[in-house]
This record gives sequence, structure tokens and C-alpha cells, in this order.
Amino acid sequence: MKIIIRKAAEPDFEAILLLIKEFAIFQKTPDKVSITLDEMIENGSLFQCFVAETADKNIVGFASFFFAYYSWSGKAIYLDDLYVIHSFRKHGIGKMLLQQIIELAKNNACKKVRWQVSKWNSNAIEFYQKMSAAIDETEINCDLALAD
Repeated sequence: MKIIIRKAAEPDFEAILLLIKEFAIFQKTPDKVSITLDEMIENGSLFQCFVAETADKNIVGFASFFFAYYSWSGKAIYLDDLYVIHSFRKHGIGKMLLQQIIELAKNNACKKVRWQVSKWNSNAIEFYQKMSAAIDETEINCDLALAD
């Protein structure tokens, strides 16, 4: 199976949004997706993403990210989402996407890559541990929604 990992472009946003919604269903939180295609396009300069594309140009996975700066450690990449559609899992696509993020971080003198994983997602935890990631169970996420 030939898969190409490449930087996403605006024409990919519609397919990526469908995958974001599919990922939210997988996470059992479909109601949390509020982003629209128009917002993605409007904020396209902020939306950074790699896609996994098949030879016939179908996007079957994505890794969205942004650069961050942590006061304790410095420059980093925050991996926002990493998702591969079910029928394409177990083919190394998730690893390819994560390796692309890691390479980008190294090329930009980042100190680390950080992301979240759901406690219930044992397959993802095992995958990340195989990639030598440390799973930190100390911190809890905080979100403060801002009114429009």
C-alpha cells in the first residue's frame, strides 16, 4: 500500500473536517466538534496539518499540530490530533504521521512534541509507548470556553 505523507492545503480541508468529525465519534464526543469548513478556510494560516494520502488521492489520516512554547522546556510542537480511518489502521500510517511531526520538530529545534491521549484508548497508549513517549498521568486538561 503506497501512502504519501504531505502538508495539507486548503483543498484538503473538507476531507480533513470529515475525518475530524469521524475522530470525534470514535472519541465518543461528536458534540464537541464546532469548527466549520468556512472557519478552517478563514483561519487557514493557523491550521497546520499533515495528511496521509493513498495513491488514488484519498485522505485516510491526518495529524494536526501547532508550534508552542513551554516555560519549563522551551520550543515544542503540540500534536493536536492524530487519526487514521479504521480500515487503514495497522499499516503503519499513524507511525508515518507521527514521525513526520517528530522530524518537523527536530528540524525546527524543538525540545519536545506533546499531545494528549484518552485514558481509555489502550491501543493508542501502547502505540505511543512503542514510540518511546512518556505517558504522564499527573496533569489534567483545563478548557475555558470563550463566549462569541
